[in-house]
Amino acid sequence: MKNLIKWFGVDRGITYAVSSKVWSLFAGPITLFLISFYLSPEVQGFYYTFLSLLALQSFVELGFYIVVTQFASHEWAQLRLDEEGKIVGDPNSLSRLISLGRLIFKWYLVVSLIFIIAIGSGGYLFLSQQPLPGINWEVPWLVLVVIAGFQLWVMPFLSLLEGCNQVESVYRFRFIQTVVGSLSAWLVMSLGGELWMASASSAAVLLTSLYLVLIRYQNFFRPFFSQKISSVIHWKNEMWPMQWRLGVAGLLNYFIYSIYTPVLFHFHGPVSAGKMGMTWTIVMTLSSLAMAWISTKVPRFGILIVEKNYAELDKLFFRSSIASLLVICSGAIAFWVFIYGLNIYKISLAERLLAPFPTFIFLVGICLSQISQCQTAYLRAHKREPFFVLNIIYSLVNGALVWFLAEKYDSLGAAIGYLASQVFLFLPIGTIIWIKCRSKWHKLNT
Repeated sequence: MKNLIKWFGVDRGITYAVSSKVWSLFAGPITLFLISFYLSPEVQGFYYTFLSLLALQSFVELGFYIVVTQFASHEWAQLRLDEEGKIVGDPNSLSRLISLGRLIFKWYLVVSLIFIIAIGSGGYLFLSQQPLPGINWEVPWLVLVVIAGFQLWVMPFLSLLEGCNQVESVYRFRFIQTVVGSLSAWLVMSLGGELWMASASSAAVLLTSLYLVLIRYQNFFRPFFSQKISSVIHWKNEMWPMQWRLGVAGLLNYFIYSIYTPVLFHFHGPVSAGKMGMTWTIVMTLSSLAMAWISTKVPRFGILIVEKNYAELDKLFFRSSIASLLVICSGAIAFWVFIYGLNIYKISLAERLLAPFPTFIFLVGICLSQISQCQTAYLRAHKREPFFVLNIIYSLVNGALVWFLAEKYDSLGAAIGYLASQVFLFLPIGTIIWIKCRSKWHKLNT
């Protein structure tokens, strides 16, 4: 068993990341039951549409948090934490890391304000197209956007910690956030709070993030606000070439991961959107669970690339990817059997989820997508973004297919559009790009 755990690359970081996703899978049925008991199908639709609209933050955030993790990991190769939690090591690397931190803190402050104003007002207009008497969604939506804006500002602090290989601590707190967020939502639901459950959950997550930054890692962050720097990371020359590609891809990723619920809300109303939102949330939880084997290894990928230890890099990557694929496939099978069983035995809970066939199509698509996500993480660890053009084409094609097919065939059309764009576009072309880039970059740097 120890050898098996070692082969799968399970460390404390992965343990906490997996625990977070396992909790989500455990809490999912409880949340599903409580929603079916306390919320009407219409309110359920508004709730999941709320969450999908919040994903529009990618339109203002521009994928900077991914760049931060990659660049921080390359500087951290020459740094470490001492017993007091202070950063020590190469002065030049420390100076560059501090300059990176100061840049992103200012960037995200502006981004958060833009998010609150733009997404808050835009979401209000979108939700207003489905006027339903008796559903008071306006104030809960505005409060949720403000809290989400503060969460967005805290995001780079966690990305910086993760890039500095503080994976165990970051994922331990994310596990705590997941638990506290679920408990807060359940409490508010049981008290009749309905749509306020989203704000309660987000507020709990925000408070735990602030504790991590302001108390747990106060010695880590202190130099970012006080120490003079001699060497800086030049955003325009070093980061912008990667960030603008990720920014465009992030804008378009909305059409891959978050478009389904709003489209069904628009064409078929909140009840259909609620089914899609609940099912898609569970599907994405499975994907996040599987990605724990990759995301927790990204800082290590960056360090191995700096050291040009490509043999160890590939060994770690392939083991982590195989484990990730086994997890997503196993989870997909289990979830589909669960959906199928609900429908066979005509349990009322089935009415709050998608039917077995569209669910099956979405699950096949997410399993194939896991391959692409692993490949993307590997190449981005080199501080490059070779999937830029492909991401643009894929996002637009997926969005167009989902829009037109969902209008006619509801959730089944959305599922077919998602799977088709993955099978015939991103997976085959992305694999070719991955093979070519891996071979070329490693030969050039040997």
